[in-house]
Amino acid sequence: MSKHFTHIDPHGAQPTSLPGLGRSLGRNHELIFQMTRREIIGRYKGSVMGLLWSFLHPVFMLTVYTVVFSVIFKSRWGGADDSKTQFAVVLFAGMIVLNLFSEVANRSPSLILTNVNYVKKVIFPLEILPVIALGAALFHSLVSIGVLLAACVLFNGYLPWTALFTPFVMLPLVVFTLGISWMLASLGVFMRDVGQTIGILTTVLMFLSPVFYPASAVPAALRPILMMNPLTFIIEQLREVLIWGHLPDFIGLLLYAGASLVIAWAGFAWFQKTRRGFADVL
Repeated sequence: MSKHFTHIDPHGAQPTSLPGLGRSLGRNHELIFQMTRREIIGRYKGSVMGLLWSFLHPVFMLTVYTVVFSVIFKSRWGGADDSKTQFAVVLFAGMIVLNLFSEVANRSPSLILTNVNYVKKVIFPLEILPVIALGAALFHSLVSIGVLLAACVLFNGYLPWTALFTPFVMLPLVVFTLGISWMLASLGVFMRDVGQTIGILTTVLMFLSPVFYPASAVPAALRPILMMNPLTFIIEQLREVLIWGHLPDFIGLLLYAGASLVIAWAGFAWFQKTRRGFADVL
């Protein structure tokens, strides 16, 4: 494995540009894949059903949502399709987006702290640690999307062709989340309270995102605040293509992707600028 990173000078200036980011990801792609795979498998190591849990967990959660909100609370989302199961499916779509971001954000502050050996004893491309964490979270999100697609077919009897646009909806969120992860991974080294703070913020974010309610239900005076939430647009767009069968907002996605790319570059540059101080703090 050392062949992937022995050429890196830990004391030299680290690349902070977008081309430098691309070269780092390309140079270390095999290492990223291997460590992401180990991360995913390691999560279920020792369990009887192993990796099968990655499928059973979203199935169980969707079942719980269906029973609680559709049968017990008799919740309805509204719109043309007001079936008993529609609320659970729409809610689950929102949870996929929220869980992807929250899982990565909550883990990021401790990524360097839990891999001190990579900082002190090994010449290692530290910038790939957030990529690995994102890769593991993305794997579980893809499994959940598969469960959601199956639920749409089971409950509605069909799958809208617009589901083909799902990757275009999720990609800007992935880029945005990676940028945030780089920032939090660095800040977590210098300010240990960041981990606790992010845990609180992601919990609050769950209620400030249109997961359990449609954006149209928010009073007009408060709607601008809801739209400032970076998850709101992606949640709404994922529902449009996976559930409602509508084309995505291509202009909105393009703008979101541009902003996400800027945030990813800023996060990467910040991480690279501050990484030289990691060993001193740890």
